[in-house]
Parts: sequence; structure tokens; C-alpha cells
Amino acid sequence: MTDAPAPLIAGDPIDPPPPALTLPAFIRQRARRHPASPAIVDGVSGRGIDYGELDRLIGRCAAGLARRGFRQGDTLLLFGPNSPEWVIVALGAMSLGGRATGANPSYTAAELRHQISDSGAHIAFTVPGLVETVREAADGTDCERIVVDGEADGCLSLADLLSGNEPEPAIAQDPDAIALLPYSSGTTGLPKGVMLTHRAIVANVCQTLQSFHWSDDVVSLGFLPMFHAMGFSLVTLCTLAHGAKLVTLPRFEPQSFLAAIATHRVTDLIAVPPVMQFLAAHPLVDQFDLGSLRITGTGGAPMSAALEARVTQRLGCPCSQGYGMTEVTAAATLGLAPETRRPGSVGRLAPGVQLRVVDPATGRELGRGEEGELWIRTPARLVGYLNNPQATAELVTPDGWIRTGDLGLVDADGFVFITDRLKELIKVKGLQVAPAELEALLLTHPSVADVAVIGRPDERAGELPVAYVVARGALDTDALKAWLAERVAPHKQLADVVTIDAIPKNPSGKLLRRVLRTQDAARAQPSA
Repeated sequence: MTDAPAPLIAGDPIDPPPPALTLPAFIRQRARRHPASPAIVDGVSGRGIDYGELDRLIGRCAAGLARRGFRQGDTLLLFGPNSPEWVIVALGAMSLGGRATGANPSYTAAELRHQISDSGAHIAFTVPGLVETVREAADGTDCERIVVDGEADGCLSLADLLSGNEPEPAIAQDPDAIALLPYSSGTTGLPKGVMLTHRAIVANVCQTLQSFHWSDDVVSLGFLPMFHAMGFSLVTLCTLAHGAKLVTLPRFEPQSFLAAIATHRVTDLIAVPPVMQFLAAHPLVDQFDLGSLRITGTGGAPMSAALEARVTQRLGCPCSQGYGMTEVTAAATLGLAPETRRPGSVGRLAPGVQLRVVDPATGRELGRGEEGELWIRTPARLVGYLNNPQATAELVTPDGWIRTGDLGLVDADGFVFITDRLKELIKVKGLQVAPAELEALLLTHPSVADVAVIGRPDERAGELPVAYVVARGALDTDALKAWLAERVAPHKQLADVVTIDAIPKNPSGKLLRRVLRTQDAARAQPSA
């Protein structure tokens, strides 16, 4: 007698079904219902725009881009901090059938060049202080025009781009066209362009809004970077689709972050675990009135039930977790509503999401309470990785299941728990660091014969990159850290370099990172 197959785990249906609209059409349709309501407020200056003005500026941006040759299928790169203008330019480009790709503004020119080249970006949008980085990165690529939010020699100002009075061009109507190209390392390897259609993004917004019934007076804080799935899809787009107010901050800085919550009476806060740690423990928090907060949610990396409880107690409002990945637009599970909240859990499946738990060694489907790799199927999934069919095939099964690379289980009540991960990514303050990227750079250093990079647990950052190095002769570890720091963004810099005689590998030559993580944890333990 054979065992019965484990039951498929599924969220509720999406009700009503997501509309067959492009993302800008979806947002602008919502905007026209309440044109006088506040849409986006710059949290630093207090400058704000209402929904009527947001609608108008998206159209003006589309017209200005079209006048300068931007066409359907072209790519526009956004390289700058969060701002109302970031949103306007991204949606303006998508309105023409173009693709928007956001890049981390802390990238070096070499890191940015990879994204410009791989995405085929034709235009870059940035701020004056980052223009020279964009110029250096774009040299020799197809990116021939820079639009700047301000003034810079040789660049087109955003004000000029928006200033035309010609009719708005015909708006692209295909919901199955690629709209967004965020870059993700997936389950392993170097950053890859995640091809998300308008239909997928709209579906994920609808999934998220249905999972948590927002009130009419919601105020969200948009401090998570907009180049990231959580910052753009989960916070920005869901807030605007609901018709609520979004307060933007260029980055997380403790004083301005807390001041924005207090000043603008933020009600809903989505953050990453290191920020939750700050809220739970930092004495500065007591200097601000955060009583407007009604809900806090976190994602990007696992967080303990104990930290959830400390945040809840200190802020006087519920703290919960969700789970997702760029490859499913943003969220796959959510714990924001009371019925989806359980300590230590990432909530229940979002509407329209299906889940399987699979034994990674045998491929056998597992039942409730059994730990295995989580496989997800959702209408919000990617089409594939840009220019990388092999990586796409490794991620997505022929019948549409995404192998997440995360280990977890589902309890008897349908709550999902993340327990570990198979994938190699390091999560630093919610940002991805691909070990392979750092290893490739380190191997170009003359003192490095072999190397493996792992993540070391850290209370404030979640994890920090650590390099285990087989040296060629004498090695100055501090000098090697400084050498790498000149070549990568701050979140990719090494916290430690450890010399080792040989990198542990299996018979086929694959790095055994779990062995190194075990050794690293043992090194951190005090001697008996």
C-alpha cells in the first residue's frame, strides 16, 4: 500500500480577480477616484503631491520620455534614493510599455555597470550626487542619456522632462508585457534581472490588499529602498493602489525615521529585522511619540518570536512577519491580519498562492509539520531571468512551481514557518549578498589562492559576510578587507577574514558552506 500524497496547501482565491490592466493604468485608475487626497509626501521636506497631481505627472513623464525616443520595450534605470520622483519616473516609463529597473544607490560604478549592460538600459534617472557614478558605469553601454532630479552638466533635468505640453502618448495596454526588472541573486549566483509583468505585479498588489483590510486613513512609511521588492511592490504600490498616503524617506537614519513616524502619524510600518531590533532596544525610540502606529510587519529575513514580542510590547501594537521573494514580486505569505498572525510564523498563504513542502533529497512531497523545501506557485511569479534561461530552469519547474531554496514547514492550522535555507544568499539588513560575487572578486587578489564566503549571524544586521581564505604566503587580512571595500557597496563588505588550510568541498568540487558555517559558529563559542 502506498502512502497517500500530501495535500496541496492553498490560500483563498483572489476576490475579485485582479484586473487585466497595466500597472500604471491600475494605479492611475485608483488615483482618479480621489484626486484631492494626499498621495506621496517627502518625509524630509514635507513637500507633498495629491493623487490628481500624481496622475498628471505620470502622464507628463511618459510624454517627456516619448519625446526623447523612449519606446515600448526600452529599459529605464533608476539609481537614487527613495523620493516621490522615483515613483513618477518608474510609472511613467512603464506607461509607454517600457521596463523600469532600480539599482542600489550605494553601488560602485563597476557594480552598476553590470546592471546597465545586462538590462540594456537606454536612459538612467539619478540625483546630482550620483551623476558621476552613472557616467562611469554607462561609458561604452547603450545608456546614452541621464535624467537628473536637479541640475548637472550634460544631463536632462527632470523638470525639463516634465515641462512639455504635448498630448500624452498612447498608453501601452498589454498586461503581459515586462514592466519591472529588479535584480536578485535568486537562490544562488550573481544578480539576475527578474522579469515581472504588469499582470504579475497587479496580482501581488491585489493579493496583499486582500490579506489585510486597510482602513481609509492609512499612512505608510516608505523608507525601505524602492529598488527592492519590499520597498516598491509591498509598500509603495500597495499604499498607492489603496489610495492611502505614502511618506518617503531617502534611507534609514534613526533620527529622521522616528521623526517621520511621529510627525506624519504613520499607522502602518513595514521594516526589516534589524530595524525591528532598533525599535525594540534603542533608547532614542523613547524620545518620539510613536502612538499612531497600529501595525508593524517585517520580512526579508527570519525574525524570532522573542523579538516580535519585544517590538509589540514597546510600541503597543502588533508585530508580525511575512515571507516572499523578488521572484514572486514581493509577498507570498502575510501575517498582518489577526487571523494570519502567530508568533514566530510568517503568516498564512496570500490569496491565490499554492504551496508544497518537498524533501530536497528525494523530491517526495511532505505533509503538515514536516520540514522541507518550500515550493510556491502564484500568479505573481516572474516570467524568468533576463538573458539566463538556465537559471530560470533551475528555479521554475515545467508546471510553474518556484523552488524557493528556503526550508520550512506548515503547521496544522496553515501557518508557515521558515526554519533554514538551502540557498547560499547572505541577507545583510534585508539586502542580498551573493557569495559567488564576492568570491570571484577575491580570487583576483594575488594573495588569495582559494576562498569561500559565508554569512555570520549578527544581531543588528541579521548576517554579515565572512571570507574563509586559503592564502598564497603571508596575508594581511585587514588589507584584504580594505581592498574589497573599495570595489563593492557597503552592505557587501567583509566583517571578517579567516585564513584556512583548505576550503571544504564535496567530491565534485562544490563548496560545503554548511561545514564552514558550523566551524564559524564553533569559533565564536568561548573555550571551556
